[in-house]
Amino acid sequence: MSSVETTPVQGITLYSHADDFRSHWIRFLLAEKQIKYHLIITDHEDEDLADLNPYNQLPMLIEQNLKLFSPNIISEYLDDRYRQNKLYADAPMARAEQRQYIWRFEQDWFKLADQMLRHTDTLNPQEKQKAQKELRDTLISLTPLFQHFPFFMSETFSILDCMLAPIFLRLKSMGIELPSQHCRPIFLYCHRVFSRPSFIKSMTAQEKNSYNDLIPMIK
Repeated sequence: MSSVETTPVQGITLYSHADDFRSHWIRFLLAEKQIKYHLIITDHEDEDLADLNPYNQLPMLIEQNLKLFSPNIISEYLDDRYRQNKLYADAPMARAEQRQYIWRFEQDWFKLADQMLRHTDTLNPQEKQKAQKELRDTLISLTPLFQHFPFFMSETFSILDCMLAPIFLRLKSMGIELPSQHCRPIFLYCHRVFSRPSFIKSMTAQEKNSYNDLIPMIK
């Protein structure tokens, strides 16, 4: 991993982990909106990162004098700042519903994923099995939500898809296998989103190497 650079770069600079679903979420958003940026690959343990934000948190975005290190705030800022290929709804009710889903995914899914992906050395087998079962059962129960629309609860691609796809890409790494017949709508959804050129473009070399069996169009 390269050390964090503290010299300001003109335009957007994104500090990103090489294989992390929150970092991937923001990289996917940037690729989907076709926003140019300077990418710095680092990790949460980099001491220099603490000089830039107090939580050693990734991803982190810097533009001019603005520093943001919460992915939901970064994503909403980018969608408001760069209006092309809008990912958030403009209507207040629809936007509030998106924000609520983001909050729910963070509370219900991301915390479980953190246990399985970021704390592998300290997670005991019982806790791991409990987290795996909880996330697996939740996805199975929510399969109907992926049945009637090409994207999550929508005919059009949105911020929710930018958030969900990196999690689905890492299910195998978490040791989660979904029943193929019952969860077919989720597998079809993943195929649609993983096939987007922006999704492939958003992946780091490490991610492409780790998940190339899930993305057959990666060269």
